[in-house]
Amino acid sequence: MHITSERLLDDGVVERDLTLGGTTGLLWTAGAAPAPLILVGHPGGLRTMYPRVAGRARYYAREHGFHAAALELPGAGDRPPRPGADEARADLRRALEAREPVDEIVDRLVLPLVDEAVPEARAALDELLALPEMEGRVGCDGGVLAIGLRLALVDPRVRAAVLFAGSFVPRQVVEECRRLTVPVQLLLQWDDEWNDRQAALDVFDAIGSAEKTLHANLGGHTGVPAYELAQAGDFFVRHLR
Repeated sequence: MHITSERLLDDGVVERDLTLGGTTGLLWTAGAAPAPLILVGHPGGLRTMYPRVAGRARYYAREHGFHAAALELPGAGDRPPRPGADEARADLRRALEAREPVDEIVDRLVLPLVDEAVPEARAALDELLALPEMEGRVGCDGGVLAIGLRLALVDPRVRAAVLFAGSFVPRQVVEECRRLTVPVQLLLQWDDEWNDRQAALDVFDAIGSAEKTLHANLGGHTGVPAYELAQAGDFFVRHLR
């Protein structure tokens, strides 16, 4: 891991640009005291998503003393495109408009991303958690739902997850999440124009965790109420402190 730049933000949070293996990332810290790490997810294009990602990360650091990090996804930002991804996205749009089954297309589009992104995230956690200010426990926050579900299942350092039901989940990952045990808080926008409500409810039903909570709010994909960030912070305090 290499820190390529560092800056002190006006709320006292330190923001660093990182390179980790073949990807880039950002790290926010609220001080030198050991604290858990929140891995803040996004759908790809970290620079494009920066305002939303940084807002969540800085909140967790400023209000709760957590550290936070975000990683660029395979095929996004300045990284090489994933083979076949553009074609699969076009096929998915066509099938949705025609109201045709999409399971095979979702598998083709999302599974390769999950298979690549989760090992990258675990390798990045190896390096991030070696920093002296890291306490060792990790929370997953947002991003591509299938990635968060898989990471929470396979990495024992992840102790809690706040996930967004705003992306399609392959059938294989739905079956995998029956073995989940960490506490999960799932956000669902009831009128999400980019997602299938029943599919999201099916994912929530399949999650095997003894503690799982569904927060459903009226509104479209980008209409998550601001107060949900405070709810997520309280959730991570309960399970990571």
